[in-house]
Amino acid sequence: MDMNGDLQIDLFGTVPSRSSDTTFKVWNNIWNSSETGSTVFNLTDPNMDGAQCKLSNPHSNAAVDLNGDCLADLFLVCDEEKSSNQYFQIWVNNKDSGFSLAQLGRLPKGFQSITFGDIDRDGTIDMLFVTCDSVSKLTGAGSKCKINIAYNKQLPLCASATAPSVRKGKRVCRSPDDLCTADPDFQFDLHESDDNPDFVSIPVSDIFISEGAVQSQSLLVLDTTQKPPVPIPIKVGDVNQDGFPDLLAIVSSGPGSQSARTPQLAYSVPCGKGVSGCTSNNSGRRGWAVLKKGGEILNSVKDAKSVAFLDVDEDGTLDIMVQRTGNQGEGNILFVQNNFYYDAFFLKAIVLNGACGSGLCSTPNGTKYHPFGVSYSGATYKYTVLDTSGRRSAAAVGQLPQTSYQSLLTPYSYFGLGRTNNYIENLFVGSTKHTDEHYIDMEGVIPNSKVVIIPPIDGDGPWKKELFLRPGEWIPWVTLTVVIATVILAIIVFVLHLNEKREDEMERRRASHHINFDAL
Repeated sequence: MDMNGDLQIDLFGTVPSRSSDTTFKVWNNIWNSSETGSTVFNLTDPNMDGAQCKLSNPHSNAAVDLNGDCLADLFLVCDEEKSSNQYFQIWVNNKDSGFSLAQLGRLPKGFQSITFGDIDRDGTIDMLFVTCDSVSKLTGAGSKCKINIAYNKQLPLCASATAPSVRKGKRVCRSPDDLCTADPDFQFDLHESDDNPDFVSIPVSDIFISEGAVQSQSLLVLDTTQKPPVPIPIKVGDVNQDGFPDLLAIVSSGPGSQSARTPQLAYSVPCGKGVSGCTSNNSGRRGWAVLKKGGEILNSVKDAKSVAFLDVDEDGTLDIMVQRTGNQGEGNILFVQNNFYYDAFFLKAIVLNGACGSGLCSTPNGTKYHPFGVSYSGATYKYTVLDTSGRRSAAAVGQLPQTSYQSLLTPYSYFGLGRTNNYIENLFVGSTKHTDEHYIDMEGVIPNSKVVIIPPIDGDGPWKKELFLRPGEWIPWVTLTVVIATVILAIIVFVLHLNEKREDEMERRRASHHINFDAL
């Protein structure tokens, strides 16, 4: 994470020791490329106001914006003293004033790992995590697992751009042009009850189906092929570009070593009758429906050990990469291309980390190139868009929120825009800089494009923005249609012009043969 706001990635953690000292430490990135043999890290104590904890091992720590100010906060998973229970801490980023402890809460028993994303597309980052009754140390498969979603309770988006955001001296909503304002009252409530609509717990058997069309209660939560085992979180990504993240997980047919481990994709769908994840009266934030038709290639995999989303062919749709054990004899990596057609739009965005101050790097022979592959975690994106019915919605996306345990996230952020007939109304891009304006607002961004943001390295200089349009396969057909339509209109205009000219000539002749009887 970027701890001190210089856009360079630092390391956060604790020093391994046999003593009871669990004080947080930061390895500040001080590497200077212009100096030969420059020191890379400098060990320091972070500026953190609050009671520190013992970090869990393994953990789900992340640098992601949780209070809504487009500035990455710190989420930590901790162990309770003299207990096997775990709890979380949220440290709010106060820039040069350091971090302050804003919230802590106990995690449910059987907690595995957390994934962050805007599950309900309301402009706030939510928590999605798995709990299991037990986990096999041999295979890493959890039994009787549940998928839990804790929605981030924050100020909602105002109903319209003209609606008042302040009533009786208190902010009640966020204006569409003011999305990066912190909500000090944000909260995650992990208490499961019928009276808490902000926490949903869904049995895995209600969503995913294992081999033989049997409801599965097991998920692969640990990759035991590595020593020590590596956690496997559920991956989220907007496969169908509707603006709502979908789920990608590895379903296990049982805890045994010979059980099948199959990657499965579950779409985020509106709540309705018979939809998994919805209440008994068919209400709720979002429901889930597993992909059946078109996902045969995924169902044929029985030895998956990890999955990830990425756009392999750069066509604007999320594809799937499956890491395999090789037990089926079909290789260790499988790429599954997304060939579905969705009449919706997408946007890719990346914030560069200042690896090259001007945004351009130079090779020894003088060639210039963009450092698009840099690792920069903590950037935040928020946008508002109007759908085809004129309804406004907001969404939030974090760039590389988690960078541990081979999380396999793309360096850029990908988010679907849904069906829209307009430009992106407002796009807010936040960085980890400790300046007064740590974010920018872009208006009128063209969908189906890639945005590159280069924050100023020193001071409050200008931000550099670049927009790359994707030359889609439909462009030649659109061009041909425009040309044909223009030719047809030209023919119509020419025919009407000839008719008008002929009518004028006939009228002139009739006038020349007219006899003025008054003159006679």
